[in-house]
Amino acid sequence: MTVYAIAQIMIHDRERYDHYAARFLPTLAPYGGRLLAADEAPIAVEGTLRCEKVILLAFADEAAFRTWESSPEYSEIAVDRRGATTGDVLLVRDIE
Repeated sequence: MTVYAIAQIMIHDRERYDHYAARFLPTLAPYGGRLLAADEAPIAVEGTLRCEKVILLAFADEAAFRTWESSPEYSEIAVDRRGATTGDVLLVRDIE
């Protein structure tokens, strides 16, 4: 079942985040991950917006997401994301 990873982040160190972002996309393909959206101007339709960027990823299933998340390729660059941002990452299942 397809899963979606939704990251809602605040960027505190732009230079370090940009360094991470420049290396991010190549880590997805080997694990079947797809970047569906990345928006630095999200709009709150209801409630209060608590982030400045939203990223939406898709993976074939939770196992593929977990394998990518713990992969050497992603682990190496995730240090910069964690150092440059705060926020939440949610994993949600498709309704298939």
